[in-house]
Amino acid sequence: MPRLVSIEFSSDGPFGAEAAVAYAELADDIAAEDGLIWKVWTEDPRTSVAGGAYLFADEESAERYIHKHTQRLGSFGITDARISNLGVNEQLSATTFAVLQRD
Repeated sequence: MPRLVSIEFSSDGPFGAEAAVAYAELADDIAAEDGLIWKVWTEDPRTSVAGGAYLFADEESAERYIHKHTQRLGSFGITDARISNLGVNEQLSATTFAVLQRD
């Protein structure tokens, strides 16, 4: 069953185009994660929050990534990450146009 992971944390930036440049290498690393179907990068400079929503193929891939990324965030001094890991109802999600597979 696919897993939807949400990670959110306090951030003073960079945001927007500056983040795209600053985190390009990180994005390439995340894109190579086993089991990753997609990631949506999220940010809100008004509330100093950043993070992402991730879809993984299975629980094992999701848990492995959560462990790795929690350590990575800690190395950046980020210790307030809020993480959820939820199962995806594939049938209902398909009805509402969710993309649940990587081409």
